[in-house]
Amino acid sequence: MGTWDVGPFDNDTAADFCDDLDEAAAGEREGIVRSALTRVIDTMDYLEAPESEVAVTAAALVAAQCPGGEPADPVYGPEELLPDLTGLCHLAFQALDRVMTEPSELMELWAESGGAPWRTNVRQLQKVLLPQPPGEQLSLI
Repeated sequence: MGTWDVGPFDNDTAADFCDDLDEAAAGEREGIVRSALTRVIDTMDYLEAPESEVAVTAAALVAAQCPGGEPADPVYGPEELLPDLTGLCHLAFQALDRVMTEPSELMELWAESGGAPWRTNVRQLQKVLLPQPPGEQLSLI
């Protein structure tokens, strides 16, 4: 796993996914992001790390378009303009939830290497994707 930090764009798989988005026709980009999210959501068996990394990156791209979202990484994020992805907020939230639920190789890998900062980043993405009204707590595993 070529990973250099805990952010959603801080690994080789994320950089490759963003390159794929840049190479795709403009009208195909939303579908590519949607497919990355649904592929992870639909995985009932062991979830492999590369699919999880792509889903985390896709979710971060959705969150980047939401109020309070961090912009995509200027170096490793996509260079081409993305369509409005805010309609994918619920799917992105679900994909992150699946990445954080056993059996998940990425979650296991981060747990082995002190993954608290990584989990914090994923939870922050979830908060941006589905903000809770004041006074309500979002239950994140």
